[in-house]
Amino acid sequence: MNITIEKAFDIICTRLEKALEPQGFTKQKVDSTGKELVSLFTGETTAYSVSYMSDKSYMVLRICTMTEEGPDNQWKTVATWMYNPQTDSTKEAESIGNDFADNVTSPTAIKKMRQTKKKKSDDQGNADPIFLAKRFVAFFPELKEEIKNEDDCYYPFRGVTFTRASIVPRVNQFLLRANQKEVDKLSQMLSTQYSNGDVDTRSIITIVILNSVDDSYKEALKSSMSQELIKAWEAAEKYKGKKVKPEVRKQKKMTIGERLTQQQ
Repeated sequence: MNITIEKAFDIICTRLEKALEPQGFTKQKVDSTGKELVSLFTGETTAYSVSYMSDKSYMVLRICTMTEEGPDNQWKTVATWMYNPQTDSTKEAESIGNDFADNVTSPTAIKKMRQTKKKKSDDQGNADPIFLAKRFVAFFPELKEEIKNEDDCYYPFRGVTFTRASIVPRVNQFLLRANQKEVDKLSQMLSTQYSNGDVDTRSIITIVILNSVDDSYKEALKSSMSQELIKAWEAAEKYKGKKVKPEVRKQKKMTIGERLTQQQ
């Protein structure tokens, strides 16, 4: 039996809502236009939207990152289904709803959501320790498999522990044989990652990596290093030789932003 597009949309969104609620998502009120039905679900770090485009007869599930003001609106498509209200029925709507629910509850989707960090409105970056670790693969290709193993076996990624064990020794060996051009490349990469990094990443770069470098390499590294990182490194030197505890991440309470922007 055929049903209205509004009823079909409600079936799909209700099924998705039931799948997202246990993950801390909340359904928000958004206005729909005559040509597009929209539903929005927001969590602490991630937002999902469902939209129906009448001109194309598409049901689309999308995802984006949350900011302190709401979704960043840089939507990426997760799944697309065709739904024609002239020929399709409750059965097709339920099938789409189940597929969308499966997408957001898959182990991969949940892991990605947990690793996503809310975008900051200030000048602090959003790149995390695993992103930093992956940048070192360009210097040490063998790290790729080690990063994968670490990421598969531990949650969250143990940035401090991994860096001390797998990156710092390689950096020191690298500096023993590197020419100035190669040192400059490393220094520039660290400067970029410090600028783009979150708090954990910045601490790893200064306290864990740079404080582990022999003093004889300081000037060579600083020659192509950003002033921002030079100042941070100098400030971090007071921790040199002291035991710094690995980062401890508090369990986040799932809340939503006070203000939400409507999906464009």
